[in-house]
Amino acid sequence: MKRGFLIFDFRLVAVALAAAGLALAGCNREKSNTVSTPAPEAMAATTPVAASPAPNTLPPTKPASKTVAQGPVEIWKEFSGERAFEEVRKQIEVGPRPSGTPEIENARALIEDGLRRNGWEVERQIFTDETPRGPVKFVNLIGRFSPTGKTPAPRDTQRAIVCSHYDTKRFSTIRFVGASDGASSTGALIELARVLSLDPALAAKIELVFFDGEEAFVQYSETDGLYGSRHYAAKLREIGRAAQFKFGILWDMIGDRDLTITLSPDSPADLTRDILASAAALGLSQHFGKYDRPIYDDHVPLNVIARIPTIDLIDFDYPAWHTADDTLDRLAPESLQKVGAVTLHHLRKALGK
Repeated sequence: MKRGFLIFDFRLVAVALAAAGLALAGCNREKSNTVSTPAPEAMAATTPVAASPAPNTLPPTKPASKTVAQGPVEIWKEFSGERAFEEVRKQIEVGPRPSGTPEIENARALIEDGLRRNGWEVERQIFTDETPRGPVKFVNLIGRFSPTGKTPAPRDTQRAIVCSHYDTKRFSTIRFVGASDGASSTGALIELARVLSLDPALAAKIELVFFDGEEAFVQYSETDGLYGSRHYAAKLREIGRAAQFKFGILWDMIGDRDLTITLSPDSPADLTRDILASAAALGLSQHFGKYDRPIYDDHVPLNVIARIPTIDLIDFDYPAWHTADDTLDRLAPESLQKVGAVTLHHLRKALGK
């Protein structure tokens, strides 16, 4: 996570990210396990005449199509801060979870279990990138939902991205478990998966993404930090999926007991208006405001490389950021519930029933 006081020009970072996104396909990386599904061949224009059935036989019948269950109209009321809090606890119990360590694999297993037990299909988007500490393998986790239960889940129905990072900052001097910075949004996103599964039609319109490598190894720059979101955004653009998404919502550091969501000045205007409107509709406006400086976070590659309007819901008014004090006791289930409810209210309004 990056504080708003950057040591480099944010606009130059945006340009550099855009260039990096265009060039990622030519970098020396492991191939992603993402496989694009070609469009099916068109059906023949003519239909053969069916032969008469043999005596004493019946013509074959079509299997009944599986109907998609209707979800709760006020789905935001289903989000449980307590359930989310328990998922946050599980992440923290793993301990520090820096990219490239055995511990982060344990965190991945928890995320995958949380998604699959709620009916989501999980893809591991694996790639290797150069870091100041040498090449590191990263793994983004992507969740998609099949409204009929048919596998694999479709990849062309998604219209919105809701995402978080699940890695923690690497420190040699402190034990950093990243309760708010990493675990809070990760646990809440698992709870969001549960709630969305109550409305299969809505779930099919959303792609859930857990980014690896948000934290910089040394110092945030156009090449250090945001590894997972940069790769994911470049892949979306490369395979032509970016155009299907209307918007994205990033969660980060959303568990602070004294919740104050600070919207970055680079937030898309329409998304800012709509998120604030959802907060007002739920009586939560006092927890949402605007920050006075740009925030360098995983929403930047989605905006700049993939060109998907994406907003960062983040509480930057958090003194325990990147300290050993970022622990579970500083979080509250009520904060997770508020962010989850506002997000779901917006998703329902933007994507319909």
